Amino acid sequence: MARIAVIGAGMGAMAAAARLATGGHRVAVYERADTYGGAVRRFERDGFGFDTGPGLLHLPAVYRDLFLKTGKKSLEQSVALSQVDPSGRHLFADRTDVVLPNASRGGVVAALDAALGQGSGERWSDLLVRARDVWDATRRPLLEDALAADPAVLGRDPYPAAPVRRGLFRRGAPTLAETAARELRDPRLAGLLGSYALAHGFDPRTAPASAAVLPYIEQTFGSWYVRGGMRALADAVHQRCLERRVEFHFGAEVTAVVEKDGRAAGLELADGTKVEADQVVAGVAPLVLSALLPDAGSPAPHGLDGAGPGRLTVCLALRGARPAGTPHRTVVHAPDQAAEAAALAGGELYERMTVTVLRPDDDTLRPDDRSEAVTVSATVPPQGAHGLDWDAPGVADRYADAVLAAASAALPDLADRLLWRTVHTPAHTERETGLPGGRLPRPALAGADGAHLHPGNRTPVPGLHLVGGWSHPGGGLAHTGMSGAVTADLIMGGPGGSR
Repeated sequence: MARIAVIGAGMGAMAAAARLATGGHRVAVYERADTYGGAVRRFERDGFGFDTGPGLLHLPAVYRDLFLKTGKKSLEQSVALSQVDPSGRHLFADRTDVVLPNASRGGVVAALDAALGQGSGERWSDLLVRARDVWDATRRPLLEDALAADPAVLGRDPYPAAPVRRGLFRRGAPTLAETAARELRDPRLAGLLGSYALAHGFDPRTAPASAAVLPYIEQTFGSWYVRGGMRALADAVHQRCLERRVEFHFGAEVTAVVEKDGRAAGLELADGTKVEADQVVAGVAPLVLSALLPDAGSPAPHGLDGAGPGRLTVCLALRGARPAGTPHRTVVHAPDQAAEAAALAGGELYERMTVTVLRPDDDTLRPDDRSEAVTVSATVPPQGAHGLDWDAPGVADRYADAVLAAASAALPDLADRLLWRTVHTPAHTERETGLPGGRLPRPALAGADGAHLHPGNRTPVPGLHLVGGWSHPGGGLAHTGMSGAVTADLIMGGPGGSR
């Protein structure tokens, strides 16, 4: 039985901890904050509850596998999990309104044809068929297995598109935006595709065409909601860890990884406590980990590998019941996605940004049936980028006003129903989680010469492993869950696989 010290109590770290404890190891988690879950947080006030992190779950099989392999109660016995149907409503600047069913190819084709014109649905469907090739080619090496020692094959974009020609010159694999323009031939369909990239922190203008796998995953495996919000999923994973006798130490900031005889041998905490361990699992960003290593010359991961922008979430407490038939999710698309992406890259406010409105029909998140809890979120520049200070007077409210103005297409009666609002910014995320700038890690993608890969779960320091969104296979609830499986398998002597 090995002693394993885990830095951080994010979702990937807890997934690894539960698996390792099930394997007979003694696991202790040290978290600088006063709670678990990383960015999976809940804000509560006056009987209202809001997710300030992810609001939906994709690839629930990842957590089904975790619960199956770590205890007797299944995922569905641990949380109330349900499919979101319709998958979402999409509102475009020209007032096109389309509602897409959940996990139904035929239904999506019919809905797009009806809203955007005959043939639109088939073009979208054909693109997702090609995205399936990306899924088939990368599922194992990019998601389920440990990152190969030489991941060069993942540097090539597996999306089956012909190279782009410009005049007499020929370039390599196209970007997602170029793929959308060429294959979808409708700015609204292109905006639909690009919105998936933006939601995950990618710029459609520079993301590889393989990013088409993001809508493929959602439309193939569905969108799922946990009653009580995603925080309820974090509660369930934490409870499973406790059942496996994982120890949690909150308010325990790690200041150093202790090395002995050239390998990780424990931790040092801010209060001077020394923790001995046979293995150390770090669920922190590489930049943070580098500061914890005793030798500045140690060959540790560094930088903000896989870092994306931040997220702004506006929590709305509304009077009046949620109207019957209201979609759980509505995406209000920017009129000019390229301009939005350019502004985001430059750290500037784009007044008509893409926003996501989540309106769950969940009585646990409202004080009574005469109220509604709504979140409106957008991808925004991180704290400190281009000098942006989210804590400066008026900045958060200015962005929140812009977000709600964009969301007015989905919430036309907001002014009459609003009781109060609370704004959660990247600065809040940075303070809560320690994520530099409140940046959220992006999922790994193949292509772009490996620019969107993450550091492998093994590190050059023996006995030190990485887990969570900052390591392979990247950010997002499903990806961090797979990261926990890969890391646990490596420590227990396996090849590093989440199967």
